[in-house]
Amino acid sequence: MRVISPQTLLRRALADPESPAGAMRVTEFLTSIPAVGEGKRDRILHELAISPVKKLGGLGARQRRSLQEFLDERWPEQGPRGGRSRLVVLAGPTAVGKGTVAAEIKARNPEIHLSVSATTRPARPGETEGEHYFFVDDAEFDRLIADGELLEHATVHNQYRYGTPRRPIIDALSAGSTVLLEIDLQGARQVRAAEPSATLVFLLPPSWDELVHRLVGRGTEGPDERARRLRTAKVELASQNEFDFRVVNEDVASAAQEVVELVRAPAL
Repeated sequence: MRVISPQTLLRRALADPESPAGAMRVTEFLTSIPAVGEGKRDRILHELAISPVKKLGGLGARQRRSLQEFLDERWPEQGPRGGRSRLVVLAGPTAVGKGTVAAEIKARNPEIHLSVSATTRPARPGETEGEHYFFVDDAEFDRLIADGELLEHATVHNQYRYGTPRRPIIDALSAGSTVLLEIDLQGARQVRAAEPSATLVFLLPPSWDELVHRLVGRGTEGPDERARRLRTAKVELASQNEFDFRVVNEDVASAAQEVVELVRAPAL
């Protein structure tokens, strides 16, 4: 089931104030939007002159207009397209090869914009600031969340935080580019909530044994971390039916080409 946009939820609340949507407090509504934390929420309410005790279905005419205009400006709804969404999410379990496939897509299709995530984890050998990730500390990551500068963010494997900067995505889409986000399951769900028309692709391993082999073979985690990641991988694999498409990464070049063909295919 797809998660609806903030505007759709607001419309439902205003159409039927007695519905669950109408009974939702505006504070709960705003913090359900991935880019809005409590600090940002309070600033929004102050700017829109809306009391935090208000329910969506009980907003006055001026408050409705202000909230609608704010949502449309920050998270515009996209109309129907002749093809698939130009915002594409590639997700999958740990060690499935998301980064490798995404890099292959970027190398062979320079017109596709590959998003660069921000993360609190330290750089691994060979990783470059601004090319592989934006490496930030916890204080800066907190600021990005509070200021609504992340399209999605999540704590991965109960350890480090990752997030997608919003502005480069907006700029690339506005310029007519296709944007590829290589993120985890939590992030994919948040993108679907913020932009229901996004195309979600789940990358699968050829088999469970091959996934374990890849995780052990890359040698970047100790035994305890590997065990934790494999437990998470089982949960992630169970979520694959939430995605629009599934691609098996048996061969990197073939998997990358299949993702590109899905992106370029006309909508059915």
